[in-house]
Amino acid sequence: MRWLAALLACAAPLAAGADAFDACTFRPGALCGGMDLRGAQLRGADLRIADFSHSNLSGADLRGANLRNADLDHARLTGADLRGANLADADLRAADLRGSILQGADFSGADTRGCRGCPP
Repeated sequence: MRWLAALLACAAPLAAGADAFDACTFRPGALCGGMDLRGAQLRGADLRIADFSHSNLSGADLRGANLRNADLDHARLTGADLRGANLADADLRAADLRGSILQGADFSGADTRGCRGCPP
């Protein structure tokens, strides 16, 4: 599975023509801004303080993921599964969560200004 290989890989600069999964290591503090990560399988992943700003995480499985203090500014999470995810203190400004499953997700302290689909 490509996503499992990415979890184990070392972070590397994005080379010409490289796949997003080859350049982004999914871990706390990951630098994955602006990447196409549609459908990523990140269930239960520890992604604290990770940068996913301007990334496409549409349809991603983020059930139970720890995204505390993550940067999701302008991220697309349409149709993502965020059940039980920790989004406390995350930056969700102008993010798009329309059609996402949010049951049990923790949005306490999150910046949701301009967020579409975020809880009030």
